Amino acid sequence: MMKNVKNNIKDYFSNGPKTVFVVMLLVMCVTVTIFNMKKAISVIVDGKAIQVITLKSNVTEILKSNNIALGAKDQITVSLDSKVKDGDKIYIKKAVNVKVEVDGKKYNILTAENTVEDMLKAEKIVLSGADKITPSKSKDLTSGLQVVITRVNTKTLEETKAVNFATETKNSDELDKGVKKVVQKGKAGQKVITSSVVYENGKEISRKLISEKLKSEPVKQIVALGTTNVYTASRGGNVRYSRKLSVRATAYTADYSCTGKGPDDPALGITSTGVRAKRNADGYSTIAVDPRVIPLGSKVYVDGYGYAIAEDIGGAIKGNHIDLYFDSSDEMWGWGARNVSIYIME
Repeated sequence: MMKNVKNNIKDYFSNGPKTVFVVMLLVMCVTVTIFNMKKAISVIVDGKAIQVITLKSNVTEILKSNNIALGAKDQITVSLDSKVKDGDKIYIKKAVNVKVEVDGKKYNILTAENTVEDMLKAEKIVLSGADKITPSKSKDLTSGLQVVITRVNTKTLEETKAVNFATETKNSDELDKGVKKVVQKGKAGQKVITSSVVYENGKEISRKLISEKLKSEPVKQIVALGTTNVYTASRGGNVRYSRKLSVRATAYTADYSCTGKGPDDPALGITSTGVRAKRNADGYSTIAVDPRVIPLGSKVYVDGYGYAIAEDIGGAIKGNHIDLYFDSSDEMWGWGARNVSIYIME
């Protein structure tokens, strides 16, 4: 047995140099292999470079081993499962928060796009040609940037509107003074107005007239305005008159003292107009006037006397002087002479 041990020891030491060489060769190969497997790559995050020496070749593993987190909206220039080689560069752009106001709503958008225009395309926010945006679409995105979009649209509107009718007033002697009466009712016409209307976010901001066409003519309203004066008589009723005069009223009767004619004279009681003088308390009596002031044949109303017709004249009746006829001397003397108002009727 001792002989076998001695032989084994002898064999081991006789082969020792060879074994050491082999071991050293293996160590050198492993070292060279490991050295050759190491890669120097650059990870550039928002323009800041991070130098990485790694044995890993998968992008995801490299980022994880170097504590480089990648957000859902962050952008990276290579796919996460791609292999890298020595000297490669990986670019990462971190997403920033941008506030966008559009269509009546406000959004907080996380994006890694470069400009406002790029962000709108990525978020599928479509602008029409007339829409307004602040800031401009070429503005670079920064954290907290506020983007406001104003929707602008133009519509052509047709509206039917009323055309006011005119009112014409005509004097009428058939109505009491101041009284109005519609003799032709007015009617509004219609016109069609075509306009170009600009809206911003649904609110009208400007309107431009394109055309205005008359659809139907308005009908003029005609109003009669009374011009006839009205006096409420002491005996009741209204007296419609054209003139009012203040006169001196005396009285006469058909006797000799007043007319110079006797009872047998066929002309007794006949007025200058050829009618017989009369006193009718319930109708029209006879009065004498100056025809230059009150035309013969005029119907009048005399305060305190009543209705009368200017049917006579007298030599002493001049200017604003009238003579009232009575049937008897007693009535004549009872009247005497008075200052009264006389209303010349229509």
